[in-house]
Amino acid sequence: MKKLLEMFITFAKVGVMTFGGGYAMLPILEREVVSTKKWATSEELLNYFAVGQCTPGIIAVNTATFIGYKNKGVPGAIAATAGVIFPSLIIIMLIAAFLQNFAEIEFVQHAFAGVRAVVAALIIQAVVKFFKSGVKDITGFVIFILAFVLAGILGISSVYVVIGALIVGLIAGRLGRCKE
Repeated sequence: MKKLLEMFITFAKVGVMTFGGGYAMLPILEREVVSTKKWATSEELLNYFAVGQCTPGIIAVNTATFIGYKNKGVPGAIAATAGVIFPSLIIIMLIAAFLQNFAEIEFVQHAFAGVRAVVAALIIQAVVKFFKSGVKDITGFVIFILAFVLAGILGISSVYVVIGALIVGLIAGRLGRCKE
């Protein structure tokens, strides 16, 4: 029970910092889950992000569910998932209750502009970190560039891009073994 409460609280701390969506919280999640709690390795977390991106739902919730399940089964998945969504639920209810009264205030608009800038920086930080840990050879670099062009520029669904990258990775791995 203590471990489940710890998991709930840890993911609630991550969830409270999830301004701008799941991608903004990736560096925070990595620090808490990989560095501090050691519930997953960087490579496992990267895999959870990839699978979380391809499955229905929010990447932060999916990743929390995977990590919770890995560490404590179904109860861990429930605790981690509840923890990551709890702060958002509370914050959204508070904002919904008061936003209409405050949305037009210049001070509030400036505050949101500042938060958006920080979210952009957090997302860039996550991209750089995952690029360094995920792109290890020329094949990975080519897949990265193709994925960026297909999803980021051409707007192709990330599901198709990830499936394509999975297939290319399998083929490249198979060809690499054949050369040996």
